[in-house]
Amino acid sequence: MRGGRDPRQRLLRDLAAALVTLLVLWCADPGGSGADLAYIGPGAGFAFLGSFLAIIASFFLSAASLLVWPFRMLWRVLRRRKGFRDARIRKLIFLGLDGLDPEITERLMAEGKMPNLARLKEEGSYRRLRTTFPSLSPVAWSTFATGVSPARHNIFDFLNRNLKSYLPELSSAKVWQPRRVLKLGRLRIPLSRPHVELRRKSQPFWKILGEHSIGSTILRVPITFPPEKFDGKLLSAMCTPDLKGTQGSFAQFTTRLEKATFESGSRYPLKRAGDFLEGAIEGPEDLLHEGGKPLEIPFRISRNKENGSATLHLQGESHVLKRGEYTPWIRLTFRTALGVKVTGIARFLVMEVEPEFSMYLSPINIDPENPALPIAHPTYYAMYLAKLLGSYATLGMAEDTWALNEGVIDDEAFLKQAYLTFAEREAMFLNALEKTRRGVVACVFDTSDRIQHMFFRCLDGRNGGNVKHAATIEEMYRRMDRLAGETLRYADKDTVLFVLSDHGFRSFRRGVDLNAWLRDNGYLVLKNGAATSGPYFRGVDWSRTRAYALGLAGLYLNLRGREAGGIVQPGAEAESLKRELITKLSGLRDDETGEIAIRQVYATSSLYRGPYLDAAPDLIAGYNDGYRISWDAAVGRVTAKVIADNPKAWSGDHSMDPSLVPGVLFSNRRIEAADPGIEDLAPTALELFGIRPPAWMEGKPVFRFADGGRAS
Repeated sequence: MRGGRDPRQRLLRDLAAALVTLLVLWCADPGGSGADLAYIGPGAGFAFLGSFLAIIASFFLSAASLLVWPFRMLWRVLRRRKGFRDARIRKLIFLGLDGLDPEITERLMAEGKMPNLARLKEEGSYRRLRTTFPSLSPVAWSTFATGVSPARHNIFDFLNRNLKSYLPELSSAKVWQPRRVLKLGRLRIPLSRPHVELRRKSQPFWKILGEHSIGSTILRVPITFPPEKFDGKLLSAMCTPDLKGTQGSFAQFTTRLEKATFESGSRYPLKRAGDFLEGAIEGPEDLLHEGGKPLEIPFRISRNKENGSATLHLQGESHVLKRGEYTPWIRLTFRTALGVKVTGIARFLVMEVEPEFSMYLSPINIDPENPALPIAHPTYYAMYLAKLLGSYATLGMAEDTWALNEGVIDDEAFLKQAYLTFAEREAMFLNALEKTRRGVVACVFDTSDRIQHMFFRCLDGRNGGNVKHAATIEEMYRRMDRLAGETLRYADKDTVLFVLSDHGFRSFRRGVDLNAWLRDNGYLVLKNGAATSGPYFRGVDWSRTRAYALGLAGLYLNLRGREAGGIVQPGAEAESLKRELITKLSGLRDDETGEIAIRQVYATSSLYRGPYLDAAPDLIAGYNDGYRISWDAAVGRVTAKVIADNPKAWSGDHSMDPSLVPGVLFSNRRIEAADPGIEDLAPTALELFGIRPPAWMEGKPVFRFADGGRAS
């Protein structure tokens, strides 16, 4: 017992606090109707509001589940027998290898370096897989899940813009904060229930299967946060936030420099206190306390000069830190003003010990053993995996690309982190395969995407490529091939296996600032005759601006009646402006290199139809190999140059013309479709289990099905 406190007393205190709050919340707003819109971003502090209810809710739900478990299991067995009555197979496996490129894959297969996928091609089939417009992971995997185009599932990019403020918002989820708050001195108790809304629309195929009593295990398929209820198990992936409510905020603690802020993290100075270095880990905001300041956990560092190691003294425990080696996941406990606690997990990595000291702290992941936000369905599934396999990364983008971009970690540290995450995912996937006799197992591995993003510079030595890592991408492909070989062991004659990627990859050497081009050509105007602006369109004169760019692919018209400061008249004027921009931007040439930077600009109204078309960008830019929208333009900044070098380690991308970056599709059965698209996998999954796809699905099955096919 640390601190001389009885753990039973602490538990009773926490339960009592949670129970009081639960009763207050329920009596004040049983429908949970009151809410204010907020963006999932730095300082959201939403984790505490979820954790505030989670303690007591988990207690009662667990007790109730134990009581009804025998009856539920009996009912499920009976329903599942009926559900598989018309099935053509017993099991379906989707192995998603995000970003696996067909050209690289085909070359390595021909060289004998990917024998398992080569075998799958020979014994089954292989096709290049059409991706989405735009060719972005949240868009493509949403289409994989639902079988529909973006205009029917409402995901067009990583970011949307707020039509009132023009500020960027996360496209996949919205946080609804409590509107009413009870003030008790310095305490702030919410009187309406907060929640997170999944903005992806339509129904994923696993939900439809569940309605027909066919279970699925869905592991880390993007755009599944927050998880939807269905008959099956799911662990959320891309866009799952960290404990601070951001998409991943790392920390650097150092004796070298003063406090500073990076793009997706912060630097904190360490204080010298005798033989120790002292610092504090900044956690989520305490929204239950007036002022809502971030909570902190103090720590001390002692250094061992003889062996070059250090010791981290944190929350009453000591952890040995070896330079260049990640710690295991360490649990961090933050406490609010009401004594409610929330836990996260993080890894520490010492980059230098003497004479200066620098330490990297990964983003604080939601603790899967005690999740403060919903990251799995059913809720206990996240806890079950952690108890079974150990703690694991829960952040949507667990590989810290920004820490490498900012030089806080080096290439070797990034690769170690990426493969630690890969090992966690592999253990989950193989465990699910081992335990699934029938139904669906789907898992997406994003290691292939992240390593290509960060190491494409090493393929040809450009963009600061390190010769030491020239073979890094090839080695990653060979690891993915070995994973495919492991998966093949679980694919018997009554199993269909798909190995697929959502898109391919190309080099990203030069960035195009579309907002600068719009400024130079009179479509975007800055206030007071300025030439450049801050981020998020700070300084843009909307009363004279007709078009603007935001996100990784989209251009928007400043449309009257849609945007708050819109000036372009809908109808003929808007259509004329779209045609004008398409003509001028398609074939845009880079004056410094002579290369074409933008192959084609597409009007989204010509690409797809659906109820959410109005939320789409008006135009999508299809960039050429070597080009992508610039980092600044993606967040609404206007810079001096239209096209400039990409200076970051992030040197490969797929935010280009979709015709340049198709994905791959392997199967252990013969694929009949000549030109399969990623929208075709959802209806294929339904047909394999004898379920006719709903009329709203736009994809078509990739197999021809003989009448009377049944599972044995």
